[in-house]
Amino acid sequence: VPIRWDEALDTLADKMMELRKNNEPEKLMYMRGRYSPTSTDLFYGTLPKIFGTPNYYSHSAICAEAEKMGPGYTQGFFGYRDYDLAKTKCLVVWGCDPLSSNRQVPNAIAKFSDILDRGTVIAVDPRMSASVAKANEWLPIKPGENGALAAGIAHVLLTEGLWSKEFVGSFKDGKNLFKTGATVDETAFAEKQTHGIVKFWNIELKDRTP
Repeated sequence: VPIRWDEALDTLADKMMELRKNNEPEKLMYMRGRYSPTSTDLFYGTLPKIFGTPNYYSHSAICAEAEKMGPGYTQGFFGYRDYDLAKTKCLVVWGCDPLSSNRQVPNAIAKFSDILDRGTVIAVDPRMSASVAKANEWLPIKPGENGALAAGIAHVLLTEGLWSKEFVGSFKDGKNLFKTGATVDETAFAEKQTHGIVKFWNIELKDRTP
């Protein structure tokens, strides 16, 4: 039912005050889009803190800052960068659509057909995106199961000895001790460029079969 703007504000205020009276301020969540002085300083910067909720999220959480975190935690480079699409032979598009939502959309569009000519594009996405429509292979997983798929792939890579020994390292005696359900002694593995792979196996991956 259409209502006036002042009625909408009153309804919102009443709901917020109801949460405060019930001592449930954390049940208020504020999500914002791109930036403006009002949304940044007043609504995003001040309102949630005064109200008492920790649940407020910015556009950056699913855009620029999230993009920086990948290379930041894996390569030590927390900044903007793009991929070497000019030389890519196998492109795995996982949960994103670089043809429409990457920071370098024009570059992705220009390079995409060349990748298809010389290699393979594999798309992992529950949604039929533009990249999926062009891909050689599409794995339409169920929404929210990206982590399960990644853990299953990691499990297979380790149990079948398919990881890069030159980059990751290997077991000191040369025997693969990654067996489904089995805990591995961390001291038996000599790592090179990674950190904590056996610990992660013991905590998370040992039971994560496909």
